[in-house]
Amino acid sequence: TIQPSQADYFQTVKGGGHGDYRLITLAPASVQEMADFVGLAFDLAFKYRNPAIILADGVIGQMMEKVVLPPQKPRRTDAEVIEQCPWATTGRVNGRKPNIITSLELKPEEMEKNNIRFQAKYKLIEENEVRFEEINCEDADYLIIAFGSMARIGQKAMELACEEGIKVGILRPITLWPFPTKAIAAYAEKVKGMLVTELNAGQMVEDVRLSVNGKVKVEHFGRLGGIVPDPEEIVSALKEKLIEK
Repeated sequence: TIQPSQADYFQTVKGGGHGDYRLITLAPASVQEMADFVGLAFDLAFKYRNPAIILADGVIGQMMEKVVLPPQKPRRTDAEVIEQCPWATTGRVNGRKPNIITSLELKPEEMEKNNIRFQAKYKLIEENEVRFEEINCEDADYLIIAFGSMARIGQKAMELACEEGIKVGILRPITLWPFPTKAIAAYAEKVKGMLVTELNAGQMVEDVRLSVNGKVKVEHFGRLGGIVPDPEEIVSALKEKLIEK
């Protein structure tokens, strides 16, 4: 439904179609980020010639907040497009050979070369475009890992937990792909446990578990059907799943 949910994580990050492909995925946690990420998504898509998607949820999508709109960029001329994007199909050849945009090769050997080229591009994106936010993670005993609206709710849960003497930090993936695997893996050496909170039955939690590779306990807390949890529910889940055991 159009109610709040984050159940499209797998569909977006793990695929949804045929092929060994990746989508650059940006997860906003505010209305300001929803505006900012439009330009960023286009910039990344043009830079890497790769699809980019903004994965907002029903809470962020219906939220009302102040927004400072970025300045409008001037439209590039055909000459600038040809110079900066020689692969572009502008409709005008202007002395160059026609651009044929396709990834289909009938010869398996040529198709494999295409796929190897794509994998090299994905590796480059993973090396340069990982984005995440850390809040009070320096001396935390436990981490809440969440994206989108659940990261906003998690911040209040973090405050409530700290009032009870529980040292909790928040790690918010901003790019769901490329995923902040290395950053999460580094915390596996420092914290006692991680709670992944999502508005689904458990999807991003799989990537967190892959990141830590069994070095620390990772648990999941989620609500389904459009129900948004209170911060107190997250604190209770943190205690029940990680601290009281």
